[in-house]
Amino acid sequence: MTQRDPVTHDAVKNFANGAFYDQSFPKQSKDFDEISRYLEENGGYLQSMDIFDEAWQQYLAAEE
Repeated sequence: MTQRDPVTHDAVKNFANGAFYDQSFPKQSKDFDEISRYLEENGGYLQSMDIFDEAWQQYLAAEE
């Protein structure tokens, strides 16, 4: 959610914006597999799982 930005339109920010508006997205989860599985089944707004992988790496780097 920290990557949300309605002005800038790169792939990760578009994904974050889509996840924000997805009422069922597991926003509080820190489990890669849970989020990945959710997106595979419900993430129509995500163009590619590679985008999620990139966002996840950014999330992990920010957690350090």
